[in-house]
Amino acid sequence: MKKVVLIFGVSGFVGKYLAAEFQDHGYEVYGCDISVSANIKDSVKYIKCDILDAVQTRQVIYQIKPAYIVNLAAISSVSYSWKKPTETIAVNVEGTVNIFESVRQCNIDPKILIIGSSEEYEKSDIPISENHPLDSQSPYGLSKITQERFSQLYRERYGMKIYCVRSFNHTGVGQSDRFVIPSWCKQAAELSAKKLDGNIVAGNIDISRDFSDVRDIVRAYRMILENEKSGTTYNVGSGNAVKLRDILNFIISLSPCDIGIRIDQNLVRSVDKPMIYCCNKLIKDEIGWQPQYDIFDTVKEIYQDYYNKFEAEHTKLP
Repeated sequence: MKKVVLIFGVSGFVGKYLAAEFQDHGYEVYGCDISVSANIKDSVKYIKCDILDAVQTRQVIYQIKPAYIVNLAAISSVSYSWKKPTETIAVNVEGTVNIFESVRQCNIDPKILIIGSSEEYEKSDIPISENHPLDSQSPYGLSKITQERFSQLYRERYGMKIYCVRSFNHTGVGQSDRFVIPSWCKQAAELSAKKLDGNIVAGNIDISRDFSDVRDIVRAYRMILENEKSGTTYNVGSGNAVKLRDILNFIISLSPCDIGIRIDQNLVRSVDKPMIYCCNKLIKDEIGWQPQYDIFDTVKEIYQDYYNKFEAEHTKLP
């Protein structure tokens, strides 16, 4: 009999990759979200649910009685969290607590995975381990710290099997162009498809970040849930810091057009940390996870996907 996993936020960018990861390893996958996405495979059993609705959330969990629950439903953009801090706290914290309470009230004992972020950590110029102090500088990061605190509380008070990860930046085909790498790839691909010279609009490109392919990230999520150490928080990231300027120059190199860079000061945040990258020794040693994708190969895939779409649109024009 297949093990059942329930993914909240399945319609988001990571959701389709995580659903595929579980399905490829023999799981039966249910997915919840406030709306269904065309990206979701037909094999995912979709149920509409808003995790801010405690009654809906409890009914779904009671109906499915999953062995595994993953909560991907979140406000996941730092910049958006500054614009909508109240919504960020509601979705990321209240929604998570609704899942915990639903599980408790349904008297079931699934493994639950809660997704945290590198944005929880204080500034550092060295690889960040799980023991590094937490000191977020954004509403998003604070919401993830609070989410973790509730996870610890429910583990200790009710003995729930709640797993926490702190994921570093990840990207891939299908990520919203509100995020930096898809935004740059989209801009460059459009110029290329239309055979135009121009500029890519960017913010601070002199910061360094740890970027992973989303397929590496979801594989880590599955492997973490399959182990028994629910009290251990794992960093998930490549372990490498890449300067955004280098990624942007690589994207420009993919285009045959003459493309420059225009810095928009409105996109530069004064609280941006100069460098964030992951010490992933713990997950490698205890789980056996290793990244398999090179981020520059991933960037090329994203660029090519946008280029193919723009090229198809361009050739349709009279």
